[in-house]
Amino acid sequence: MKLTVVGCSGSGPGPDSPASCYLVEHEGFRLVLDLGNGSLGQLARYTDVRTLDAVLLSHLHSDHCLDACSFVVVHRYHPAGRPPPVPLLGPPGTSRRLSAACDPGSGSIRDVFAFAELSEGSREIGPFTVGLARVNHPVETYAVRLSVGGSSLTYSGDTGASPALVELARGSDVLLCEASFVEPTGAEPGHPPNLHLTGREAADHARQAEVGRLLLTHVPMWNDPSRVLAEADAVYAGPELVSSGEVYQL
Repeated sequence: MKLTVVGCSGSGPGPDSPASCYLVEHEGFRLVLDLGNGSLGQLARYTDVRTLDAVLLSHLHSDHCLDACSFVVVHRYHPAGRPPPVPLLGPPGTSRRLSAACDPGSGSIRDVFAFAELSEGSREIGPFTVGLARVNHPVETYAVRLSVGGSSLTYSGDTGASPALVELARGSDVLLCEASFVEPTGAEPGHPPNLHLTGREAADHARQAEVGRLLLTHVPMWNDPSRVLAEADAVYAGPELVSSGEVYQL
C-alpha cells in the first residue's frame, strides 16, 4: 500500500499545502480520501485525475470535499472526452451537497460521480477491505481503515476525542490522524469540545490503539506545527508531521 499526501492543511488550504486529500494505491488501484479545497491540481501531479478508481469523502465540510467541483469541470470538459462516472462514497446527503455546490443549474452531477453512502461497518472497495466508524465531529464524519496485503492504514477524518477511532485503529500499521489544535496555556483560551484533536490527544489515541506509526495531519496555518509535534511526542514516541508531497510505503 502506497500513501501520497496530496493536501494536509487543516480547515482550508495553507501557504504550503492544499486542504485534505490523500492518494492510496495498491496494485494499480487508486483510491482518494477526501478532496479538499485546492487539492485537485496537486493530485494531478501524481495521477490522471480523470481515471481514478474511487473517491471516499470522510465528511462534507468544504476543506474535505469541495474540490469535487473542480473534478466535475475536468471530467466534463477535458478535450479527451468524458470517462465513465467515478465511484464516490460519502455520508448521507453527499449527492445533494455536491450537486448544489458544483452545478446548481442542472442539480445533478451523476454524469461525473456514481454515488454510494457510507455507514459504519466493513465493505470492499477494489482490493481494499474498508472499515468505517463514525467519529466525533459536528457533521456526520467517518474514520476509515484500509487493509490490504497484510498492511493497514487508519485515517481519522476530523474528530474530537473518539473511542470509536481508537477501536477502529487498533493495531494499525499507520494512524494518519488530525491534530488541529494546540494545548491551551494559561494565557490562551480553551478550544471548542467535540471538534478536533490536539497533538497530545492524537498521540493518546495512537497510544491506546497501539498503532505502529503516527502521522499527524490537518494542522491549520495559524498553528505552529512544531508545537503540535512536540505535544504529541510527549505521549507517543516518534510521531511524524506530514507535508504535501510526502510518500509512505506500508
